[in-house]
Amino acid sequence: MVVEILSAVVVAGGAWLAASVRVVKQYERGLVFRFGRVRAKVREPGLAVLVPFMDRIQKVNMQIVTMPIPAQDGITRDNVTVRVDAVVYFKVIDPVVAAVNVQDYRSAVGQVAQTSLRSIIGKSELDDLLSNRERLNEGLELMIDSPALDWGIHIDRVEIKDVALPEAMKRSMSRQAEAERERRARVISADGELQASHKLAQAAATMADTPSALQLRLLETVVQVSSEKNSTLVLPFPVELLRFLDAQTPKPAPPEPPAEAKPEVNGHATPAPRAPGDAVLPD
Repeated sequence: MVVEILSAVVVAGGAWLAASVRVVKQYERGLVFRFGRVRAKVREPGLAVLVPFMDRIQKVNMQIVTMPIPAQDGITRDNVTVRVDAVVYFKVIDPVVAAVNVQDYRSAVGQVAQTSLRSIIGKSELDDLLSNRERLNEGLELMIDSPALDWGIHIDRVEIKDVALPEAMKRSMSRQAEAERERRARVISADGELQASHKLAQAAATMADTPSALQLRLLETVVQVSSEKNSTLVLPFPVELLRFLDAQTPKPAPPEPPAEAKPEVNGHATPAPRAPGDAVLPD
């Protein structure tokens, strides 16, 4: 009889212990509802002792939740149809408010995130969606965080993952980028031609002052062409060499002018000097 009583007590104690003791993990917080009313004290990680048949515990995860936002179709402010998806990171900062004020805070955050994403698409231009995502992420985070604070939720960050464009828009953007690169190439080429023309003008002025510089440039061009060894080279005769030879060639002396008769001396004319071979006439 005593053994049966002890056995019954042990079984009852085990049942009471199983009904009254709960384990709260490190990343969780326990909310105790006594007769449907939440207790002000939140149970910390560890063992939580409850009153059997009176208390009910609800565990709230305090970890950061990663929730993908489904892709949303929208029209940007510059009338371009896009499809944008994003991801939101949030966590519970007040487990009591998150469990009492909203039925399902995960679903609520997801619906607000989708609505805010569609709104940010309509307020932005295509260039902002493609290149200025940091500012859009901040605006999207602020739009989601405003209602989430009343639910005991903190939005850690929001990021736009991808922006899908129609094929026609992709081709148009490709043509625009190609035209822009072509324009830059032409501008750079024209700028190079302009700079080269200035340098060539300076070189021409220098060669005009020093004619031998032109001949040296010609010889250098000949050397560059002859290094290829795949063409026939016709070397013109240097004009400067002709001028040099002409300057070094002795020129014949000019002929002497004929001698003039000297004036009369004492009434007689002085005969002009005779050249060798002249005939001598008698007086």
